[in-house]
Amino acid sequence: MRGWFKIALWQRVLGALVIGVIFGGILSRIMGGEAAADWLETFIKPVGDLFINLIRMLIVPLILTTLVSGVVALGDPKKLGSIGLKTMALYFATTFFANIIGIIFGLLFKPGEGVDLGGADAVPVSREAPTLVERLLGIVPDNPIAALADGDVLAIIFFAVLLGVGILMAGREGKLVGDLFTQAANVILKVTHLVMEVAPFGVFALVAHTVASQGFEALAAIAVLIAAVYVGLITHAVLVYGGFIRFVLGLPVMNFLRGMLDAIAVAYSTASSSATLPVTIANASENLGVKRSIAGSVLPLGATINMDGTALYLGILALFTAQAFGYDLTLANYFLIAFTASIVSIGAAGIPSASLFLLAIVLDTFGVSAEQVAIIVGFILPVDRIMDMARTALNVTGDATVATAVAKWEGELDEDCYRHPADQPYEPKTTPDVADADRD
Repeated sequence: MRGWFKIALWQRVLGALVIGVIFGGILSRIMGGEAAADWLETFIKPVGDLFINLIRMLIVPLILTTLVSGVVALGDPKKLGSIGLKTMALYFATTFFANIIGIIFGLLFKPGEGVDLGGADAVPVSREAPTLVERLLGIVPDNPIAALADGDVLAIIFFAVLLGVGILMAGREGKLVGDLFTQAANVILKVTHLVMEVAPFGVFALVAHTVASQGFEALAAIAVLIAAVYVGLITHAVLVYGGFIRFVLGLPVMNFLRGMLDAIAVAYSTASSSATLPVTIANASENLGVKRSIAGSVLPLGATINMDGTALYLGILALFTAQAFGYDLTLANYFLIAFTASIVSIGAAGIPSASLFLLAIVLDTFGVSAEQVAIIVGFILPVDRIMDMARTALNVTGDATVATAVAKWEGELDEDCYRHPADQPYEPKTTPDVADADRD
């Protein structure tokens, strides 16, 4: 048992993922895909569902406590404006590059050429999306308690920021409340560590069921599209995120990757950036040295609006559709696809396959019929999970990249922690956030 805990968590998660792929593949060969999926659904997948429920259980209390304590730790409400502007600018900039890369790889791979859509079952989709005004009004909760109960992340962020500002404005009278949220955030992070010990078992269950239910034959039919998506996502991670960390921030990329491996592995296996949020915050704070004042505000916002993987994916799918149905696209069409994909990706829910149902809005830019949209969705939906896993991993990586950048620019990054060798225990000069908790 001691040997198990001596293995790094990301190594255990990665090993469980590989074993899950092998187990699911072998079982589907022995029992047949449908029978294997049913058996796993009954006896194995509940472990994965339990893991996801445990993580989701932590999302609301983690966002509320870390964001309130983070605002209090800033000490000056004016810094929130600086942090917010930098965060939004970086999120939109990385999404722009994701759009461009998605279109480029859609043109290079030509995943839709020669694809036979005759066997696809049409899946009804909606072209409706909330307007900008509706999204902005939705940020302000009618009832903050209801927002907490519903897990409305943007509304929780808004309320938590206001609550933190109120604590600062109250001065000494608000100190006790601020200390309460700071210590509560510490407790929730400890609970996150406990939950993460279940991760290898949950990942094994989820991946085994995915492989058995979707099968390798289904992947082969759409292999070029999957390859285009994966290569595009990896390119974006290496060039945009890696290049930004190395050449703009002047930080070693491998330290960033090593520090975020747990969160990336969980994101890949769960395909939910919202569910991964507790792990993302823990990794960024403890492994990268991002102070809680930044991690508690930038990362929850990123899990809600920063969907680079979705924007890139929608661009590739738009070209896949055009190639499959023979649409001739112009430069203006490419611009509209990129612009629309970036806008709708902001509203994508942080849950598996949510982005696929935003495809209708992007395809509407070059006149794809509702029937054709339904056919495309029906063709892709059975294997979308495989691509969604990679998209989510990219989204989480992007969130952490922006959090690291904002923390460095705001002087809230512990670079000693970030640069610390992996094989040696890190002992901070002062325990993170203790100084903030003990302020006068």
